[in-house]
Amino acid sequence: MEYQMRIIRSKRRTIVIQITKEGKIVARVPRFMPEREIKRYAEKHGEWIEKNLAKILADKENAKPAFSDEEVRELIKRARLVIPEKVVYFAELMGVSWGKISIRRQSTVWGSCSMNGNLSFNCLLVLMPESVLDYVVVHELAHRLQMNHSSRFWAEVEKIIPDYKARRKWLKDEGGQYLDRLRKK
Repeated sequence: MEYQMRIIRSKRRTIVIQITKEGKIVARVPRFMPEREIKRYAEKHGEWIEKNLAKILADKENAKPAFSDEEVRELIKRARLVIPEKVVYFAELMGVSWGKISIRRQSTVWGSCSMNGNLSFNCLLVLMPESVLDYVVVHELAHRLQMNHSSRFWAEVEKIIPDYKARRKWLKDEGGQYLDRLRKK
């Protein structure tokens, strides 16, 4: 099958094909790679391209509308009630302290922890399964022990959330559709 494909040439050594959220196919290729090789590569990966293109187009078609400002205010209000209680509970379990807790409308991250212990959480977390919310809280509190994502950091998370990988995967797989509804306007 022949594809409409945008080709981006650069100093890279390998070829990679991406499908954007808009359903456009992009091939990032080495600067001097011949067109026939790019075409052959695309044909070889045609099944993958078709499957992923169909999924992205279906997701676009089934996408929910953007959150209204009123909905976001309600989410923030709910999150201000729920998340601090979670922080208190898990911080005690982990033996850590924290600074301020902020609940924000964040379009790219679920949470953060500053060097001085201030925690920030995405208001959308109250729409997630409770197990996922717990994972994000524990993740941010683990930064009070390890300000990185080293194996020691993940060991701290795992002490409290043994199945953190499954919860993290859920957030990666499913969370984007919620973030997209904040980004729309």
